[in-house]
Amino acid sequence: MPPSPDYLPFHPNPSKPKFTLPEGTWDAHCHVFGPEADFPFAPERKYTPVDAGKDKLFELHKYLGVDRSVIVQATCHGADNRALVDALLASDGRYRGIATVRPDVSKEHLDELDAAGVRGVRFNFVKRLVDDTPRDHFLKIVEKIKPYGWHIVVYFEAADLPGLEQFLIDMPVTVVIDHLGRPDVTKGVDHPDFERFRKLVRENDHIWVKVTCPERLTVAGPPYDDVVAFGKAIVEDIPDRVIWGTDWPHPNMKSHVPDDGKLVDHIARVAPKPEQQRALLIDNPTRLYDPK
Repeated sequence: MPPSPDYLPFHPNPSKPKFTLPEGTWDAHCHVFGPEADFPFAPERKYTPVDAGKDKLFELHKYLGVDRSVIVQATCHGADNRALVDALLASDGRYRGIATVRPDVSKEHLDELDAAGVRGVRFNFVKRLVDDTPRDHFLKIVEKIKPYGWHIVVYFEAADLPGLEQFLIDMPVTVVIDHLGRPDVTKGVDHPDFERFRKLVRENDHIWVKVTCPERLTVAGPPYDDVVAFGKAIVEDIPDRVIWGTDWPHPNMKSHVPDDGKLVDHIARVAPKPEQQRALLIDNPTRLYDPK
């Protein structure tokens, strides 16, 4: 099936980063799509992407200098995690996964996902990507994943935070927030909206943040000058609870096709100190996804 008419494919030839990723770096947020011939997209999906399978992802990581990774189940595959599991099993134990499951998921299926390397589930609250879902739906899933020590990854937009705040505070498992909580960067880093987000993550030790996706947050465009202060603030606020990722293959980008090499270079701008970089890229994701 052809991709959605306005879908932008991933960059075919990303630049070589100027910033050298340290050995042991994790890309803690990326996806695999299909290939559709092997892993069909979900009938209820809101968009149809281009194929972006595990071989392309492994190739990109080798080129960028990424050693380990976390593949996040994308909405185009719904709760069919077969493409995710296939990629995890092909990674020789170097990759972990974030799955999508429904409240009626069986213990047998959770056992299979856990054995493959899944360490959490994703809850998507972005209404343009998924249908609105009752909170009870998510709470039933949380009760089922708790025995595995998994966490939840939550995706929402800044305007949704007031309605979600208490839900996140009350979570009995670790919560990882995607993409800096999707702030409106035009309001500035000192705006009360972002201050509210910062207060939430500072005061709740079970909440982590992905310092990811400047390409989604920017209004100015590359090199994402208008996003730097937001990422830098969170790295300084909670240095031991931040992780980084590429978001490859960048689904549903409308403004431009991100250059993954430039996204790597963005790291040094939000985490300029070597100790911040080590925490963001190695220590924190290792503690979250591969604790000994």
